[in-house]
Amino acid sequence: MSVEITAQLVSELRSETGAGLMDCKKALTESNGNSEQAILILRKKGIAAAEKKSSRSASEGLIEQYIHLGGKVGVLIEVNCETDFVAKTEDFKTFVKDICLHITAANPVCISREEVPEELIEKEREIATSQIQNKPAHIIEKIAEGKLDKFFQGVCLLEQPFVKNPDQTVQQLLTEKIAKLGENMIIRRFARYQLGS
Repeated sequence: MSVEITAQLVSELRSETGAGLMDCKKALTESNGNSEQAILILRKKGIAAAEKKSSRSASEGLIEQYIHLGGKVGVLIEVNCETDFVAKTEDFKTFVKDICLHITAANPVCISREEVPEELIEKEREIATSQIQNKPAHIIEKIAEGKLDKFFQGVCLLEQPFVKNPDQTVQQLLTEKIAKLGENMIIRRFARYQLGS
């Protein structure tokens, strides 16, 4: 039995996801009117679309700053997109501000795993393996890799749970924004300053 896809259903899905009207209608049709499934369908399509955009050049964007706690913590960030038009949208500006706030609160060391210094990774691997005793080598290695993954989630911005929505990582939020705004976006660099440290 098929459900009638009303304009109100489409409109509600659109306001919830920010996706285009036709995309919302297709997703609702595909999910037989089930909003939750439609959101899932849109997210999957969005991730695929975002992956296609990731090779495109992003040299426009914003530099944003945030000073917190009476001048005790400050963050400076550069986030790039493809066009000046998108850089001026409220969605993009809000995203950049949110990432600034996230860095202030979560204190990441770097943007991605690729930026973590090799000596720091080796030190963490050494610590992890020294904590595991009396197990076969392959199990020690697996447990150490798991501990290393936890370490990356703590220090890499893109892997951290987003402070405003811990169910989603910063990378997932970025992918969602790329899909919504239709342009490649890159968190280029950031600096976090804390008084006395």
